[in-house]
Amino acid sequence: MRQLIGADPGTPGGPGTLEWLAEAYAYPDGGRWLRANMVTSLDGAARLDGLSEGLSGEADKRIFGVLRALCDVVLVGAETVRAEGYRPGRARAEFAERRAAAGQLPAPVIAVVTRSLDLDLSAPLFTEPLVPTVVVTTVDAPPDRLARTAERADVITAGTGSVDLPRAVAALTERGWRRQLSEGGPRLLGQLAAEGLLDELCLSVAPLVTAGDSPRIVNGPQIPHVRPMRLVSLIEQKGFLFTRYLRATDPDRSPNDHDLTGDAS
Repeated sequence: MRQLIGADPGTPGGPGTLEWLAEAYAYPDGGRWLRANMVTSLDGAARLDGLSEGLSGEADKRIFGVLRALCDVVLVGAETVRAEGYRPGRARAEFAERRAAAGQLPAPVIAVVTRSLDLDLSAPLFTEPLVPTVVVTTVDAPPDRLARTAERADVITAGTGSVDLPRAVAALTERGWRRQLSEGGPRLLGQLAAEGLLDELCLSVAPLVTAGDSPRIVNGPQIPHVRPMRLVSLIEQKGFLFTRYLRATDPDRSPNDHDLTGDAS
């Protein structure tokens, strides 16, 4: 694993170790920070054969695990939960001391965003979580489904007709979960970007050309105001590129944020 752009954390063991990655992707101190982690092919596909798994590789999965281990809560859309067979967040011994020192739960909370509450409540995500799974839905969600869901998950209601993401993110933050991670899917990420909630994008680029009709990593109506981002880190392994982009208009909030060009655009 090679750091091509950005500061080397300089931890023992060098690039690619868990300690090195944990420092390279450390959350900034202070308030709420929402990062997204996505993977894409060279030609922009967010999925291969319907799943992101087909685009992933060893290093991508390693970084995926580190990003989860660093966050308080994973925000994910119900469609992605169903398609990818989501399981509960797990405690990792390598990060136990770090999480305890930061006042975090042993494992990240999984927060599922759904308007319809079309969820398999018998799945391990709801029957075997180390920390309770959260479901974020609307105030006017179907009452019978809402009651059943509340028996298996911690329910947050935000918005009528569709989930009010600013209110939902604020509710998660109020619970002390300020280190937030979205794993998509593309539709949820599009909504988060449109609402101006996205602080950081960690994008893995797989050395694959797939064609097909897979959606982009951000999918939905065009954002009214284009969100400029700036590259702060680039890591390479076996042809995979692992990028970090921060909001170009934000002040320097991240300890690993280095202005590489001097151009905010």
